[in-house]
Amino acid sequence: MPFPIDDLLPRIRESLATHPRLVLEAPPGAGKTTQVPPALLDEPWLAGRRIVMLEPRRVAARAAANFMARERGEDVGHTVGYRIRFENRVSAATRIEVVTEGILTRMLQDDPMLEGVGALLFDEFHERHLAADLGLALALDVQAGLREDLRIVVMSATLDGERLAAFLDAPRLSSAGRSFPVSVAHFPSRRDEAMEHQTRRAVEHALAQHPGDVLVFLPGQREIARVQSLLEPPGVDVLTLHGELPIEQQSRVLQPDPDGRRRVVLATNVAESSVTLPGVRVVVDSGLAREPRYDPNSGFARLDVVNIAQASADQRAGRAGRVAEGWTYRLWPESQRLEPQRRAEIAQVELAGLALELAAWGDANLRFVDAPPSGALAAARELLQRLGALDGASITAMGRRMLALGTHPRLAAMLLAPSDANEQALACDLAALLEARDPLRSRSDSAAERWQALAAFRKGRVAPDASRSALAAVDQAAKQWRRRLRLDAAPPTDAPAHLLGDVLLHAFPDRIARQHPTDPYRYQLSNGRSAKLFEDSTLYGEPWITISELRDDPRDARVLRGAPLDEQRLRRDFPRRFVTEDRVVWDTQLRGIAAVRETRFDRIVIDSRPLARPDPTRYADALVDAVRQLGLGALPWTETLQQWRARVRGLRAWLPELDALPDLSEAALLATLDDWLKPALTGKTRLDALDEQQLGEALKSTLDWSTRQKIDALAPTRILVPSGMERRIEYAYDDETDAPVPPVLAVKLQELFGLADTPRIAEGRVPVTLHLLSPGGKPLQITQDLKGFWDRTYPEVKKEMKGRYPKHPWPDDPWNATATHRAKPRGT
Repeated sequence: MPFPIDDLLPRIRESLATHPRLVLEAPPGAGKTTQVPPALLDEPWLAGRRIVMLEPRRVAARAAANFMARERGEDVGHTVGYRIRFENRVSAATRIEVVTEGILTRMLQDDPMLEGVGALLFDEFHERHLAADLGLALALDVQAGLREDLRIVVMSATLDGERLAAFLDAPRLSSAGRSFPVSVAHFPSRRDEAMEHQTRRAVEHALAQHPGDVLVFLPGQREIARVQSLLEPPGVDVLTLHGELPIEQQSRVLQPDPDGRRRVVLATNVAESSVTLPGVRVVVDSGLAREPRYDPNSGFARLDVVNIAQASADQRAGRAGRVAEGWTYRLWPESQRLEPQRRAEIAQVELAGLALELAAWGDANLRFVDAPPSGALAAARELLQRLGALDGASITAMGRRMLALGTHPRLAAMLLAPSDANEQALACDLAALLEARDPLRSRSDSAAERWQALAAFRKGRVAPDASRSALAAVDQAAKQWRRRLRLDAAPPTDAPAHLLGDVLLHAFPDRIARQHPTDPYRYQLSNGRSAKLFEDSTLYGEPWITISELRDDPRDARVLRGAPLDEQRLRRDFPRRFVTEDRVVWDTQLRGIAAVRETRFDRIVIDSRPLARPDPTRYADALVDAVRQLGLGALPWTETLQQWRARVRGLRAWLPELDALPDLSEAALLATLDDWLKPALTGKTRLDALDEQQLGEALKSTLDWSTRQKIDALAPTRILVPSGMERRIEYAYDDETDAPVPPVLAVKLQELFGLADTPRIAEGRVPVTLHLLSPGGKPLQITQDLKGFWDRTYPEVKKEMKGRYPKHPWPDDPWNATATHRAKPRGT
């Protein structure tokens, strides 16, 4: 069967023969997924090596491998095979290997030379999964440093190909697609109508008005189940398609109905690309998808229901025009505007896994299409250090074992921590529960209740508030984890509640919490925060808990789920995190220094007692901490010192080439208190013992004599005016605009007679703002154009002021008059 991309295959081969990278744009149905890899098998540069093609989803990986194998008249696992999580269908004869994203990362980490691999193909790159971005960054690093002969092809149906080609410095080829006209309409909802009921009406309308099968895009399994329960079209087979389906059921959906019946396929976005559904003429699109978003409550990326991008909507609609003219019904208002492209996962998910991969690679400065946010990456590294995966910036032996498990570092740390087989099996259960959707419908904050529901399910009992399908999925995932850990132990049938907390604490070391000594509903967390239980909490009264879900609110964080833990177990597993030390600290309530001997677990204070004779060298640290809490206003600033600071800040802006000048912004001063202020506080026991002169010397301590002189010359405090008097210049800095305010010279008008130009500072670059005063000191004019004032404004001022101040000179020619600060002599 011919494909639209067939005509482009010679150009693809020619391009890769001369250039190691290629961007290939091809719409759905063009055949890029199944036709490009076989077309490259006999290329001389491949030299008999394998082609590895990355697919973002397991369904697509299996389907692509099966299709290519059938075209060759072979079974999967010979020339064409696939590898996905918990499933491997490759052999020594495999030349085309279709893998999911995590598999490629492991291949690159385990063998950076990629022995036996000649080409990497990134299919459906427009989906911008984090693992694909990382895989591409690693592959580019390998190609640049180790394997110049490695070919990298980035393929997509909807992608900003021009931007990507520029990033990769690669040729860009585009293919036509196989598409018939598709009519698009927005199917209206009724007032207060649930999405599943609108979907049912749209499907019934499509079946009545149009021929062919109907493909329905829904966000997830839950919505698929709801719609399926509402659909009973006579003579029509209703099927489902999502990533958790058994292989045989997936295969059934991807093949035509053997009896020729019409079909309605309820699918997640796995059906957007890389899989072909025969016979589809109508698409019903909810406009929704479940995509990873960082959930600060759980500490993991969770799948949230979000609006799809316009590119996805167009791709879904195209599914209706594969075999003939088609129709698409969109279940959102026509007035609703969608984002043009899907946002990259790297910008919106938690990055602990990425940070661990980068540490294992040994180079964090990889070339990413979109760079990971620095704040999120720093938070991820801090978590990894708590988990024992990093020592500073270097990966530990524990970190490498965690990485090999291919799951979130929190779960990996928990799975590897127990030495007891029963606890390992319990950890497998908890990992499955943490990864899955909640199997209970109640709002209970007890992690134990979830595990007990799983244990009951294994005995054939399902609690009234539990979901049988959710528990079945958790049970299956736990089996896979036991298999992955080569654990022969059966899952436990019973476990005390605190044992769950004892195991969970290895996943949530930052959320180990101790009951507050005066408020039994409040808990102090090991990361320094606090959180509160709900009034009906099942955890009430527990002295220690591990919090697995936390609604983190700056005002009042809430414990959503957790389990009690045993303090003795905590001391056994983390002995080095229990410390006793003498501390001299600033007490905000007392507004003074407190000296105590503290016993802590991380930042949880377990015991605190007054210290009679603290080490005097520690007072300076406490006083510096006081300034951090109270702000710079707690220091003895004088007007002269404030003016000096404004002068220096102004010069940094006016003369940026003066790199010897310090940054005296509030943020910079607070960040460097230990450098400039702490030496001045050494030996002092009170903040008010620091006087103005000592503060000034502390601020100027980093400046040598010549730089201080230069500041005085370039930004003088006083200036000589024509009257022979020195007048003060005032400086200021606007923190809101982060810019200096023009300096001000307030002077009586008569003192400037004969001066044509406005005085300037900072090597003549900055004119002062003249506040021209009357003889009584009242402002007459504010200007930076003294010449213009004499020419245009002075005659009016003279006319008005001459009668009011007759004893002061008001010459007709101010240019040649004598400047004076006095009144006219008597008798004149």
